[in-house]
Amino acid sequence: MSFENRRAAGIKSSPSMAIAMAAKKLASEGRDIIDLSLGEPDFEPPPHVAEAAVEAIRKGGIRYGAPAGMESLRQAIVKKFKTENGLDYSTDEVMVANGAKQILFDVFLATLEAGDEVIIPTPCWVSYGDIVSLHGGTPVYLTCGADAGFKLSAEQLEAAITPKTRWLMLNSPSNPTGAIYSGEEYRKLADVLARHPRVLVVSDEIYEHVLLNDKPFVSFGKACPQLRDRTLIVNGVSKAYAMTGWRLGYAAGPKALISTLNKMQSQSVSCVSPVAQAAAIAALTGDQAFVGEGARTFARRAKIVAGRLAEIEGIDFIAPDGAFYAFIGVQRLMGRKTAEGDVLGDDTAFAACLLQTFGLSSVPGAAFAAPGFIRLSIAASEPELESACERLANMVRSLKP
Repeated sequence: MSFENRRAAGIKSSPSMAIAMAAKKLASEGRDIIDLSLGEPDFEPPPHVAEAAVEAIRKGGIRYGAPAGMESLRQAIVKKFKTENGLDYSTDEVMVANGAKQILFDVFLATLEAGDEVIIPTPCWVSYGDIVSLHGGTPVYLTCGADAGFKLSAEQLEAAITPKTRWLMLNSPSNPTGAIYSGEEYRKLADVLARHPRVLVVSDEIYEHVLLNDKPFVSFGKACPQLRDRTLIVNGVSKAYAMTGWRLGYAAGPKALISTLNKMQSQSVSCVSPVAQAAAIAALTGDQAFVGEGARTFARRAKIVAGRLAEIEGIDFIAPDGAFYAFIGVQRLMGRKTAEGDVLGDDTAFAACLLQTFGLSSVPGAAFAAPGFIRLSIAASEPELESACERLANMVRSLKP
């Protein structure tokens, strides 16, 4: 007997999470595994963040809260958008959720009618398309290759918009490619969107502080203020403050949309943990030195990985500008044979061999709607990254024509 309805049966579990669990299982069996599948900083949040959470527990009053989030946290978010992004919002135009992922889930739950289309440039984060499909929408994937810097062009966008298009999904810095849109690139997209007033924009900016080179981050909202009334900015504390397990995301957008999202939250999770909210207030309002230090750490690691990958014949790699991933092209290795005689037919087979034979966990590009690649997280220690690159090199060297 099946317990799934048609919508649930049509999607898959998060590929990156599934691969991480497989890697953990192998490690528990005594295998020497380097797990670079999940995008999770490998250091702890700033001490004052943990102290704020402990203090919140000690003070008591840990009860249900407003679906939108604590007023004090929303005030901190308003200030963050103003000081860091040059964006003006009021507290009733921001909301708090259990991670940025829940915000995306609720956005599409609340706004999509059956058959509505969501344009998603690829490579894209693993969950975008499935979340859209789960809520009756149709993901429209637009391939943005390495020759385009993994970024959507105005011409592509114009050609993809139909009367059914409801949302454009943007992500900068990008997971998995690390690509960053400039203000000018955003404005070219906005020129297209100006001709299509029904199309809304959700901009996932969770990696805004993880900058690896000299390329600056600009919020879509800052670059395209004329689209403010149909833009939702999504962010959170997971990446910048190493608070992935705290599950706290936030968003800013039109008051009516935020009100709708709060309604969704009131009927699902009710509210966000007040302990996590207290920690988030401390993160956003406290000393920000941790954020810059983390970015410098990731930039140093990215340079190490780029140098090692440049030595491996047969792969293709563009150094990322942001986020903490290496998105590696393995197309030229397809069709080769492993030492056991198995033919590598696709990136999924490549990633499986890399894990099972060489003990390195990666995520195949197919999970990001970009076959022919693998993604490695660089959120690991420098010795681990050195060893990971060596394992990848050993695998490539072992392949036969």
